[in-house]
Amino acid sequence: MQLSAEISSTACRPTSANSLAGFKVVPTGAAVGAEILGMDLSLPIPDDVGQALREAWAKHMVIFWRGQKINDDQLMAVSSVFGPPHTAAARKYHLAQGEQIDDEYMISRHPSVSIISNIGKDGKPVMDNGGLGSYEVVWHSDNSYVEKPPAGSMLYSLVVPTKGGGDTSFNNQYQAYDELPDDLKKAIEGKSQIHDSSRNSAGVLRPGVKPPTKPEEVEGPAHPLVRVHPVTGRKALYLGRRRVWPSNYILGMNNADSEALLDKLWAHATQPKYAWTHYWNVGDCILWDNRCCMHYRTEIDVAQRRIMHRTTIKGEAVQAPWQ
Repeated sequence: MQLSAEISSTACRPTSANSLAGFKVVPTGAAVGAEILGMDLSLPIPDDVGQALREAWAKHMVIFWRGQKINDDQLMAVSSVFGPPHTAAARKYHLAQGEQIDDEYMISRHPSVSIISNIGKDGKPVMDNGGLGSYEVVWHSDNSYVEKPPAGSMLYSLVVPTKGGGDTSFNNQYQAYDELPDDLKKAIEGKSQIHDSSRNSAGVLRPGVKPPTKPEEVEGPAHPLVRVHPVTGRKALYLGRRRVWPSNYILGMNNADSEALLDKLWAHATQPKYAWTHYWNVGDCILWDNRCCMHYRTEIDVAQRRIMHRTTIKGEAVQAPWQ
């Protein structure tokens, strides 16, 4: 679902410094998302505008700007309005394999900036470059496989496919929890799930990591299936990502029962009515809340280039409503 009227890049950029006078929030009309108008993200963001942005983010879960032109330092400055940086969890795996900092297509010099691209070492698009940018990514929450997952993620587009593909969808896990049937709410009360850290968001085994063959070998934290948002106080489903057993299972349940319950939860949580899709243009910048949203993108034509820079915002321990 897109906004009812497309807004040109020039209409999104102010002619002077960022201020509340030119600031406007335009909801998408879907279950998540709002466009922010009247801002130039290359310019400083005053405290009052920053507060308005944080309020819009808390309300809409996903906010976005069109037609921006920023570098990594400016991207980091915008991201810092919403919280301190979270070092990208996949970074250590790539560095351990000897990949170089400042590689244009793989690792940024900024510890909390990830390069999301489908570009190989020769600068051409490839089917598999070992990173997230090469695959069709399923519904997931970023870095749910760490003890304190990031609160949010910000993605800025530098190169987008000219023939489509790479569209990103987001969904509302507040609403998914609110509309969960009573029997499922009862079934997940007090339950936690293991979040396997051995694979990236595309399901690809991380460099230098062996796949688990039994539950005892699964590395990663246990998070509650329902979490309380620290800002809004609302309850949201928190499923992270779906993996095959033993990488993905609910503690205290046998395999068959765990799989059956997860099937029902994922089918419910990923219904189209909870989602909104963004169709990218160069210069778009999107911030989403990992604590109450999931996201995924569509498959990219292997002949088409796509390069994005992503930051993640430091989060907190996942709080369950029954704690």
